[in-house]
Amino acid sequence: MTKTEACDIYFDAVLETDRKQAKDVVLQARREGISPEEIVMEIIIPSIDRMIEAFIDKRVILSQHFIASSISEELVEELLPDFSGDSGPAETVIIGCAAGDFHGLGKKIVSGCLKAHLFNVIDLGLNVTPERFVDEALSHNSCVIGVSSMMAHTAIGDDGAAGVRRILAGNGLEDRIKIIVGGAPYKFDAELYKKVGADDYALNGMEAVRKIRQLLGEAIRP
Repeated sequence: MTKTEACDIYFDAVLETDRKQAKDVVLQARREGISPEEIVMEIIIPSIDRMIEAFIDKRVILSQHFIASSISEELVEELLPDFSGDSGPAETVIIGCAAGDFHGLGKKIVSGCLKAHLFNVIDLGLNVTPERFVDEALSHNSCVIGVSSMMAHTAIGDDGAAGVRRILAGNGLEDRIKIIVGGAPYKFDAELYKKVGADDYALNGMEAVRKIRQLLGEAIRP
């Protein structure tokens, strides 16, 4: 079974909200030597992207989308501990979903990738206010805040990355704390991260690892 074949079978399983079939695909992929990272990045994530597109096009209903996301989140949770790590820096990263956003799968994947590469991740969860992002960054002496947004209005709204930028600028913290964003809206507009005041964006967990390391190198320590 190739990764492309596995992706198609997995998508059909979550489309039918068949939890057992979805898990069987993952188990078979692992038996055939496909790594946990590849399963997440090349099988599960593309399937969820297809579900989002189908939902936008009204080819699936909300309950299907929700159950598919729930199935995928459970399987990702099982796979994350087996991600391969390296000797990355023991730096602290603050991560969470923007205020008003309750879609946590992408954030959870990014968090898992960062932890696998030995970052100390403070995951604030869903619906996080700009004030809390900044307060937690200062409390944990973190130089990077990651703001995830699945919906366009939470990406561009004043309570997302733009709100974090406003607080940082108002307190003279822009050189000390950097902002990275991610989520579906940034896949469709490569310049959106600039419009919301972020320093960079990442389209997946492994890209987030690389770009956060770059931002850490740019941050001026107190």
